[in-house]
Amino acid sequence: MSSSSGPARVARVFGLLAVLVIPVAIVASRYTHGVTLLQSLYVAVPVAFVLALVAVAANRRARFARARSIRPESAGSASFLAWAGLYCAVIGAVALAVYAALRAAQ
Repeated sequence: MSSSSGPARVARVFGLLAVLVIPVAIVASRYTHGVTLLQSLYVAVPVAFVLALVAVAANRRARFARARSIRPESAGSASFLAWAGLYCAVIGAVALAVYAALRAAQ
């Protein structure tokens, strides 16, 4: 086990959480009375963004540790999940911004 496996594992976990937090919020809004879809997205998108930033930072740390090791390993799913989580958060933020702009234009 190399020294980069810890940060890579953290990047995988936080990346997966960042990818899943928006769909879970959507499902939760469907089954929770009193919480609308928009309210759940107002919470889920910033949470996804923070989780994705943690995942990207951990992925960066793991990448630097892999570069310094004797036997470098592939980045694997840690890098993909970290950047996919950030992508989901940014797309969610763009969707909320477009919605706010359309509401303001009415």
